[in-house]
Amino acid sequence: MALSRIWSYLILFSIAVGCYQYFNGDKNIFNDMVSEKKLKENEEFPVVKYFLLEPSTGVLNEYKLKKSNWQQENNLFNCQYLLTSGNNVDEVRKQLEQKVSSLEFITLQQLASQKNAASVFSSYGLTENEQLLFDALKSQQQFNFVESPLASTTLVTNLTNTDSLKRMFVGKLNRQKVIQANQVLLYLPKNIDGIFETAKFSITVVIGLIGILALFMGLLSIAEQAGGINLISRLISPFLNKLFPTIPVGHASYGHMVMNFSANLLGLDNAATPFGLKAMQSLQEINSDKDKASDAQIMFLSLHAAGLTIIPVSIIAIRAANGSHNPNEVFIPLIFSTFVCTMTALLITSFKQRINVLQPKLFLPLFSITALIGVFVWFLKSLPAYGLETFSDAFSNGAILLVFLAVILGGLYKKINLFDAFVEGAKGGFETAVRIIPYMVGMLVAVCMLRTSGAFELLITPIKSLIVSSGMDAQWAEGIPVALLRPFSAGGARGFMIDAMRTYGADSFIGKLVSVLQGSSETTFYVVALYYGSVSVKDTRYSIPVMLLADLAGVVFSIGICYYLFG
Repeated sequence: MALSRIWSYLILFSIAVGCYQYFNGDKNIFNDMVSEKKLKENEEFPVVKYFLLEPSTGVLNEYKLKKSNWQQENNLFNCQYLLTSGNNVDEVRKQLEQKVSSLEFITLQQLASQKNAASVFSSYGLTENEQLLFDALKSQQQFNFVESPLASTTLVTNLTNTDSLKRMFVGKLNRQKVIQANQVLLYLPKNIDGIFETAKFSITVVIGLIGILALFMGLLSIAEQAGGINLISRLISPFLNKLFPTIPVGHASYGHMVMNFSANLLGLDNAATPFGLKAMQSLQEINSDKDKASDAQIMFLSLHAAGLTIIPVSIIAIRAANGSHNPNEVFIPLIFSTFVCTMTALLITSFKQRINVLQPKLFLPLFSITALIGVFVWFLKSLPAYGLETFSDAFSNGAILLVFLAVILGGLYKKINLFDAFVEGAKGGFETAVRIIPYMVGMLVAVCMLRTSGAFELLITPIKSLIVSSGMDAQWAEGIPVALLRPFSAGGARGFMIDAMRTYGADSFIGKLVSVLQGSSETTFYVVALYYGSVSVKDTRYSIPVMLLADLAGVVFSIGICYYLFG
């Protein structure tokens, strides 16, 4: 029920914000929300030509115009948009029509024969050589040239039927859009997918998961038949049984959860997902109320969503790609921020489920794990930058190959039919992928509507203003978009992170802060939709509040440690 209400509120809020944006001047907002398409790789926006009615228009963001492929045009009648600094666009359009109707047309020869002619703002219908002569006369100031048509009286042409020309100009004016210069940003493409494209993308995401799910669930099937999962479960259950008291000792779900946590630690997102989905299915088997999340499922998913990792490969790679001279500089704060996020999720969930975390059988293993992570961090920190990158790649990819090796050797030792076991498990991966499609479409479309409607910007702007007005150091405010969007959309938050790096520099304080914020946790709503959807759980109970509180702890700690280390 909680997920259902949140999903409904997201959509209603997005539509309300979209209506507000429309009446506030953004006439393209509904198109953006429904049918806008994101650029593909190496693709550019269509060229849009605009004309400045007043040359003194100084409010234009030329960088964003150029990025959106908006090009300034010197000919009033060859463009799609007319930009004015006036407040009443209807009055400006009326003045333009009156001005065009009263224009005097003269030939180039007449213009060349008189000096200081009446105000000329453009030419029309000239040949290439005649246009060159017109430009030469203009540069020599042979006549009174003005850039604004509203201040002119004359247009140079070699066409004789001037009445027909005037009617054509008026007709073009009726088709051109006159917009205020300070509202240009509302008309620029947002480079985001609307509802239709997001629905298609949701299917693409699931299709991309099918192969990975089939592969790793096939391996899990071999491991289960070979007894590997039961072995892991027996070894780890004395500790996890205190954290998951409702799960029977030695249950297979312990092994699946350990595999998931291990993959997360190593930054193996592709491997972590199949193991996590298998863990949710194992927990669902012992769930007495199939429509409601069990305590064990909530604890598992809260820990998974916290995203504890010791090798943040993807963030380091993005920093390197965006020009960082020391991409590994955020390595330590990233590890500690995910650790804080994980411990927050564990403590809050334990408090809610009345689990005593101070009992020796739980506290001592947690302390030992913390110490081991600390030692491993110390070892990685001692490596040079190039050595850390090499070790990370080898360790992460080597871990996957080690899983393959252990599973296959175990299967051969137990003399099971390896390929048949793999195929049987892989079928389950395909079925799981099909089952989560509706959940993925619903959640991703809701998040898309939040982004395209401008809801995030509407929330972020007053927060930034409040921070600035309070007298606090406002540098960290630039990381707010990443922090707010991260629980909803990893791709959207990544876009804000990369934009911040390009604007301020990957090695700036802001560039480091957004890197740590991006890697501090998982995408909460995506995880909820994916994992609960895979087992058809409808009532997520208090899962989302716990995860969001853990996200908040990660954000606060990330800001604090970045100020301590880099501020």
